Amino acid sequence: MDEVSLAVENLKKEWDQTVSQLQDRIREIENCGKSGKGTEEANALPRLNGAAQDCLASLRSMQFRLDLLAQQLPTMEEVQSGQALVEIWKDQYQKLHMGLRNANLQAKANIKKAAQEERELLLGGGEESTVRRRNLQTKSGMTSAAESITESLRRTRQMMVQEVERSASTLATVDESTSVLKKAESEYKGHRSLLSRTRGLLSTMKRQDVIDRIILAVGLLIFLMAVLYVVSKRVGVLTLQRKIVAAIKSGSIPNKDPIGNAALNQGIAALNVIDEL
Repeated sequence: MDEVSLAVENLKKEWDQTVSQLQDRIREIENCGKSGKGTEEANALPRLNGAAQDCLASLRSMQFRLDLLAQQLPTMEEVQSGQALVEIWKDQYQKLHMGLRNANLQAKANIKKAAQEERELLLGGGEESTVRRRNLQTKSGMTSAAESITESLRRTRQMMVQEVERSASTLATVDESTSVLKKAESEYKGHRSLLSRTRGLLSTMKRQDVIDRIILAVGLLIFLMAVLYVVSKRVGVLTLQRKIVAAIKSGSIPNKDPIGNAALNQGIAALNVIDEL
């Protein structure tokens, strides 16, 4: 079992304990005033209500914590189960809150009835009435002081519960921000590797571009050299042809030898073929 599931189980146990305590407080409030001590039990009612309100505040805090933990459970099935439990707790909280309200109404009716009986007893006169008044005054003062201290402690505890809820909310926000930062870091690492691969591809393309340029330059140079060679050869042949024709026309070469003339004509024909090529 992971940490989140263990925290949910502990929270369930804490919820059951708090619900049991709240139900005990509700029963005490509902029975308040039934013993016939109207004034004393009326003074004790705020203390009981304060304890009940503390239980309700704890239940609200547990609902909030369960809602946060349910979203962090490892499997989708557990997440759905946790969210369903949150709804069940909300319904149970509403029922307990309504039960506390009804118990207060019943307690007020009981206290009112008991106070009426005490008033009738006090107005009846006699020694019992005198002793009763003195006891009521002493107990009323002590109860009032105790109730004042209890109320102060209850307010302090309520403030501490609110601070705990705010701290839990802050921690949840920090956890969410941490998860977002981790996600951003992982995305950055992915982009960084992609950029590294892209940089490598660009370097390869640049090297290939340089090689292609060198190949083109060498090819162009060879082509130009071939063209120059062909042109130079062609110019030489044409020059030789012109010189021979000029020599024949000027009579420098005798035209009486038939064999020589035949050879000369073959040479001129060959030059003409080369010229045509």
